[in-house]
Formats: sequence, C-alpha cells, structure tokens
Amino acid sequence: MILGNDGAGTLDDGTEVIIYPLMGAPDWRNDETLDPDWNIFSERVPGSFADYVAVPCRNAIPRPSGISALEASVMGTAWLTAYRMLFTKSGLKPGQTMLVQGGSGGVATALIQLGRAAGIEVWATSRTPKGRELAERLGAHRTFASGEKLPRRVEAVMDSVGQATWPHTLESVGRGGVVVTMGITTGNDPSANLMRLFVEQITVSGTIMGTREEMNNLIQFVIRTGIKPEIGQVLPMDRAEEAIRAMHEGQSHGKTVFTR
Repeated sequence: MILGNDGAGTLDDGTEVIIYPLMGAPDWRNDETLDPDWNIFSERVPGSFADYVAVPCRNAIPRPSGISALEASVMGTAWLTAYRMLFTKSGLKPGQTMLVQGGSGGVATALIQLGRAAGIEVWATSRTPKGRELAERLGAHRTFASGEKLPRRVEAVMDSVGQATWPHTLESVGRGGVVVTMGITTGNDPSANLMRLFVEQITVSGTIMGTREEMNNLIQFVIRTGIKPEIGQVLPMDRAEEAIRAMHEGQSHGKTVFTR
C-alpha cells in the first residue's frame, strides 16, 4: 500500500487540482464524515506518495489561482480537520479565547493561524521553548508550557494530544465551554472526570477530517485572509524516509511536503 492522504497536482487534461481526501459510498449525499463507508487514501486504495494518483472525480477540486500548489498540498487532512474544529464544532465567536494543546503539530499550527485570522484570542501550549516560539510566530497571543495553569479559563480547548493533556484540558475550559477532540497521540483512555463535565456543563465534541464543502470554504478563507500555511520542509520523494523519521522522533513542525 502506498501511503499519503493529501496532495495537489495536475490532471491528464492539464487542470490544476487539490485532493479532497475523504471517499465513501457513491450514493451518500450528506456529511461525508458520517458516511459509514468513509475512508481516506492509503487505507483501501493507494495514496499520494506517488508519481501518479488515481482519485474519484469529486475528490479532485480545481485549484483556485489564489493559492499555490505547495500551499494547496497541505489543505487536505490537518488544515481541513482544524477548519472543522474551529468553525463547525467549537461555536467560538471573534473575541473569545481558545487554547490549542501541543502547539507545534500540523493540526495545531493550522488552528493557530486560522484562529488568529478569524479574530479569536489564541493561546497555545508546547513542551519546548522552540514549540512556543513557533506558536507565537504563527499568531498565538500567549503561550504556556504543557500543563501550566492558565491565568483564566477559556471558552474552548482544542486537543489533538489525548491522554497526556486531558486533565489540563478539562481544568482549562470554562463553565459552559467546549472541548473539541480529534487526536490520541499520547493514548486514548484518560479519566473522563465526569464531575467536572456535568457540574461545569462542559461539552465534549469529537470530530475528524471535514466535508467537501468545508474544504472549499477553507481554501477560500485561506486565500481571502492571506494565510500562508506553516510548512516545515519541502523534500523530494526519495528523501521521504528522513522526514518520516524526524516526525516519528518529534523533530518536525508544521507540515512536510514531498515533491517529484
């Protein structure tokens, strides 16, 4: 199986396109993320780490002129997930505050950039000074060490880390606030802390990826706000191994793009 979910390229007829990564039942017409048959590239069909990729017609979105192929290539998974977390699931309004856990990862850096552009007060955590510096450079208004007590609780917490950050996530969200979760990089079985959930009336919302409509809206939002996605490095495909190793060792930041 060839790996890879995201990408941008050219069709046989010369059309510049961006890959929408969710596929499903051909007769499904609602939210693609709720399709029982949904899957992404490299699960059932070969993925995008290749010279040529076969995609269903609806998964090839024409690339607008306002976004480069390099920037478009990272829109599919992390950025689409971040867009849905922020604009579909969180209920945040401009002027409110969100905390982004683990602020140097692909979804986290996208959340910081999208949130800042949308008028959200963005706070972020990271284990390292380098990660906090990156978050600030991308637009975070304040940064904190992992687990550090916040000066006040926030309206929403975005958590893609899972078990390691969950206690801090629940401590950090305010009464009536929302936690949006989509990742378990440190484990998936934390204490639920049900007392805090019901006494503080906290909503926990799970999400994954996004719809085709959300991806189109994401692309237009990025173009109109002038966001430049954080891309850590650009490497030819034959150097993919070193990039994947760096990611596995926690040495990467933002998105890594492979070219041919």
